[in-house]
Amino acid sequence: KLSDQQQKIADKISEEINIDKPLPILLEGVTGSGKTEIYFKLIADLLQNQSPQKAQILILLPEIALTSQIIKRFQEQFNFPPALWHSQITAKNKLEIFHGLNSGSLQILIGARSALLLPFKNLRLIIVDEEHDSSFKQEDLFNFSARDMAIIYGKIAQCPVVLASATPSIESFYNYKIHKYKHFHLESKF
Repeated sequence: KLSDQQQKIADKISEEINIDKPLPILLEGVTGSGKTEIYFKLIADLLQNQSPQKAQILILLPEIALTSQIIKRFQEQFNFPPALWHSQITAKNKLEIFHGLNSGSLQILIGARSALLLPFKNLRLIIVDEEHDSSFKQEDLFNFSARDMAIIYGKIAQCPVVLASATPSIESFYNYKIHKYKHFHLESKF
């Protein structure tokens, strides 16, 4: 059960899911304020309100090490495991994920920055957890920022992008200040 403030924020973000050109959303909150609970609520709503095409959701994490925590919480909440995409996944699993996303049968993917390059059929929500983290930037083979690419992908797919962080990046905070992003702030621990 969400707090009143969390529910209000979740409701406002839900409204963005149903409009044609949603703005990116900066979800700021101290550690333990319930940012994950808000986006789990958004995921639950999308999974329940199925249109003919199943909604697909991408959760980007900066580090593979963070996946075990969120997978455990996800499984406790939803009673099924999400698909995982990162460099340690076997070729067989990558092929299954690729086909599941392309066919629309796979709904939830938690992954590293390269997950943005996968062929989603009906992407309805992108969540960039710890959006400030420098691990979202790739600078070896070619330069790109997964956070920035998620925003572009969200515009193309016309789906909201939630940038969650306790310490937002200067770029994201600036974009909120100039009204390119919406901003919601959780001020206290849940």
